[in-house]
Amino acid sequence: MKNRNIRFVVWIVLATLLPAWANAQVDPHFSQYYAYPMWLNPALTGIVDGDYRVSANYRNQWVNIGKPFSTTGVSFDAAAPNNIGAGVNIINMTAGDAGYRYLNAMASVSYRGVRFGETGTSHLVFGIQAGMINRKIDPAKWQLGSQYDPVMGFNPSKPSGENISTTSSNVFDAAAGVMFFDGNPNHQFNPFAGFSAGHLTQPRDPFLTGEDKRLPVRYMAHGGTRIKLNDIFSVTPHGLYMRQGNAHEAVLGAYGQAYLNEEFDFLLGANYRINDSAIPFAGFHFKSFVLGVSYDVNTSNLRRLVNGSNSFELSLSFISRKKRVYSEENFFCPRL
Repeated sequence: MKNRNIRFVVWIVLATLLPAWANAQVDPHFSQYYAYPMWLNPALTGIVDGDYRVSANYRNQWVNIGKPFSTTGVSFDAAAPNNIGAGVNIINMTAGDAGYRYLNAMASVSYRGVRFGETGTSHLVFGIQAGMINRKIDPAKWQLGSQYDPVMGFNPSKPSGENISTTSSNVFDAAAGVMFFDGNPNHQFNPFAGFSAGHLTQPRDPFLTGEDKRLPVRYMAHGGTRIKLNDIFSVTPHGLYMRQGNAHEAVLGAYGQAYLNEEFDFLLGANYRINDSAIPFAGFHFKSFVLGVSYDVNTSNLRRLVNGSNSFELSLSFISRKKRVYSEENFFCPRL
């Protein structure tokens, strides 16, 4: 009973924040954003040291606040010899006890034919995406303040007072991006930077009757540099800034990489999402597989309200290297 009361209080607090969140319309996101490339930037489509890549991310968030927020992303992309990359990515989020689901499916195309520098290993890549967004709500799962009785508690037979005319919506969506990276393996510093814009069509919010609220454009800037310390160790500081409507997010971090042998690399690092979370990370490369595990330790005021306001995340990717489109000497960063 105590835990139920705590969850009730938490949802009341979160409900007071919903108007701001609705105005900002922040998309689902991953702490291991570098492990889900086409969500980060369409220009990363086909930028892989092989012929194709399969990636999957899973995030479980706020496990002690009712039903956890759960986000799953799956993507496939491939590189072709004609400087074209192609891929598809799908992200699905189910949010809490309110029956909200967000599904985004996008197809991506990139062009990587712009190269410069003495060795031709500095690349400028352009990418575009197009697809759909499906959003659903289930009012039958809602527990609103108007349905609470001061004596009995929640009473589902009481009217909610909400007039919901639409519970599902499909809309067209589009995105574009550009990416630069220095792939010269002989350089001690290999910088990379990108910029992308999502929801260029600004789809209308279907659940707000009589209002023309639209999904704001999501702008993301990301970058960093690989610093080669010696033939065994390297460190890669990196960062991300995302802005969508009135909401913004900034992440700074770094990871170290140890090349133990030709088949195995070990990864260790941490990110900090400013005013929100500290995020330790560990992972490894084994042959064609990359596994990463991270844990968001909440540093915001939410942690004072309830325990278990942290998040767990897992990423896994596979790269086929039967046929390399890029030469083997090219450096790719971030490698995840």
